[in-house]
Amino acid sequence: MKKIIIIGAGGHAKVIADIIIKRKKKLKENIIIEAFLDDKYETKKTVYQGIPLIGKLDKINNLNKDDYYFVIAIGNNAIREKIANKYDLKYYTAVHPDAILAEDVEIGEGTAVMANAVINSSVKVGSHCIINTSSVIEHDNEIDAFAHVSPNAVLAGNVKVGKKSWIGMGTSVVQGVKIGDNVTIGAGSVVLNDIVNDVTAYGVPCRERY
Repeated sequence: MKKIIIIGAGGHAKVIADIIIKRKKKLKENIIIEAFLDDKYETKKTVYQGIPLIGKLDKINNLNKDDYYFVIAIGNNAIREKIANKYDLKYYTAVHPDAILAEDVEIGEGTAVMANAVINSSVKVGSHCIINTSSVIEHDNEIDAFAHVSPNAVLAGNVKVGKKSWIGMGTSVVQGVKIGDNVTIGAGSVVLNDIVNDVTAYGVPCRERY
């Protein structure tokens, strides 16, 4: 039995919990959610389906970490990275049973793949990423660690998304484009050309905004 603790107690954490529950029900995976942790824990007693919120993140230091798998269920890319770097933990990779993944897809630890996402052949997704609801990742993409591909975004073949970058909801990225590290692409954008590191870009066509 894998005992899982979810780090975070917001809306994204509820989605992660639902993925885990559905994997247990549909795929008969031998897993259970033990608890949530969140630094705002005083405001809640339970988070989802009666699962308790037992304390702040520093409670990790009082746990026997070898007994648990963890998921960092926080939407902010930089915060996920900060937590992953702070704590030496075993991480659970949460893939919704209704997601469609090619046989050779590589998914890093702690990554979440939501319902109806499609990830096609020869894609590599790094650790602690979010591949959100109904997004499409076409063949030969590389998604670096801590990136977030939002709902209904579509990445054509051979796209590269850098570390901690965020692809906004409903964005389309044409084939072969390289998006740098720590980039924010606004919702509904159409990305036709490479995007450099550390910028916000949006529009149709998508342009960097300084």
